[in-house]
Amino acid sequence: MIIEPRMRGFICLTSHPDGCEQNVKNQIEYVKSKGALEGAKKVLVIGASTGFGLASRITSAFGSNASTIGVFFEKPPSQGKTASPGWYNSAAFEKEAHKAGLYAKSINGDAFSDEVKQQTLDLIKADLGQIDLVIYSLASPVRLDPKTGVLHRSVLKPIGNTFTNKTVDFHSGKVSEISIEPCSGDDIENTVKVMGGEDWAMWIDALKAENLLAPGATTVAYSYIGPSLTEAVYRKGTIGRAKDHLEATAFTITDSLADINGKAYVSVNKALVTQASSAIPVIPLYISLLYKIMKEEGIHEGCIEQIQRLYADRLYTGNAVSTDEKGRIRIDDWEMRPDVQEKIAKLWQEATTENLAELGDLEGYRSDFHNLFGFGFDGVDYKADTNEMIGVQSIQ
Repeated sequence: MIIEPRMRGFICLTSHPDGCEQNVKNQIEYVKSKGALEGAKKVLVIGASTGFGLASRITSAFGSNASTIGVFFEKPPSQGKTASPGWYNSAAFEKEAHKAGLYAKSINGDAFSDEVKQQTLDLIKADLGQIDLVIYSLASPVRLDPKTGVLHRSVLKPIGNTFTNKTVDFHSGKVSEISIEPCSGDDIENTVKVMGGEDWAMWIDALKAENLLAPGATTVAYSYIGPSLTEAVYRKGTIGRAKDHLEATAFTITDSLADINGKAYVSVNKALVTQASSAIPVIPLYISLLYKIMKEEGIHEGCIEQIQRLYADRLYTGNAVSTDEKGRIRIDDWEMRPDVQEKIAKLWQEATTENLAELGDLEGYRSDFHNLFGFGFDGVDYKADTNEMIGVQSIQ
C-alpha cells in the first residue's frame, strides 16, 4: 500500500515501516559515532518502543553491546492497516540488533499487568539470568491496577485555579489562548496511580524476589520538570504530583536494593516532541521556542542525543553519579540554563500567529512530530508501494 500521514488532532493514524526503520538506523549510527560505552551488559527496558525508551534500548545495545529485553504495548499491523510506530521501531531494532550479533527479544502487552511481568521474569530466567540495568519509561494515560482491578485515568490539570495561557496548533501555526479548569474529585490520586512510581516499584520488587537483579544493578525512570511558564499546568499540576511520587519512589527502591548494592535514579530529561507532549496545551509553543534557541546555541538534542549523553556523562563515568539536591540526575541542564530560559520568556510575550514562524522553530516541531510516525526521512521513497505487514522477529 502507499502509506501517507493521516492526522487527527494530536495523533497520526498511520505510520510508515520504512521510515520507522530509517529512524532507528539513524539513531544507531549516532550512538556508534560517539564510541563505545562501559555500560550495562544485560538490560531491561520497560516502555522500549518510542522516545526515551527506544533511545535507551538503542544506546545500551549499540553503545555497550548489551543484550536487551524490551517491553511495550503496541498495535501490530493488519491487512491494509499500518501498525503503531512503536511496533515498526521495535521490528527494525531487533533486525539491526540481530544483524550485529546482539541478543534482543521483545514482549508486547500491558506492562502494568501481572501477566506481562511474569512473562518478562520467565524470559530473563531462561535467557539472561540477571539484569544489570532496568529502564522504566512508560507513558500511558490509563492503568488497570492488577491488585484491585480498578482502571485509573490520568488527567493534565492545574490544582486549585484555572490556568490560562498561550498555546499553538502546531499543524496550522495558530497561536491562541487556552484555559484549563482545575482538577477535582480523585483526579490527583488517579494521575499518581497511572504516572507515579507504584508500578516501577512493583517491577523492581518482582525482579528482586526472583533474584533476577545482578549485584550493583541500577534502575532509572524518566521525569520532567520544565520552566516556570508551564509549571501551573505541569509541575505544579496533577502530573507534577505524579512526578513527585515517582521521584520519592527512587529512594524507596534504593533502600530495597541496599543488600545487592543497587541504586534507583530519576533522570530529569529535556522537553522533546513526543505523542504525549504534543497533546499538552502550552507545551508545543514552549518547545518551538526552545528548539529555536537551543539550535542557535548549538545545544539542541533529540531523544538519542539526550540518552547517549545521560549514559556517557552521568551513569557510566566510572565515578559516583552526579545528582541535584533532591537526588535527581539533571540531563535537562542545557534546557534550563538561565540564559536559555530568559530568551524563551521574552519570546513568549512576543509570540503571535503572524510571527511565530520567525520567532520559533515550528517547522522543526512539525518535522519531529512527523518523524515519530516514520514520515519525513531522507532516503525513504514515500511514493513507493510499501509492505505494512512487518513483524517483530521475537514476537510470534
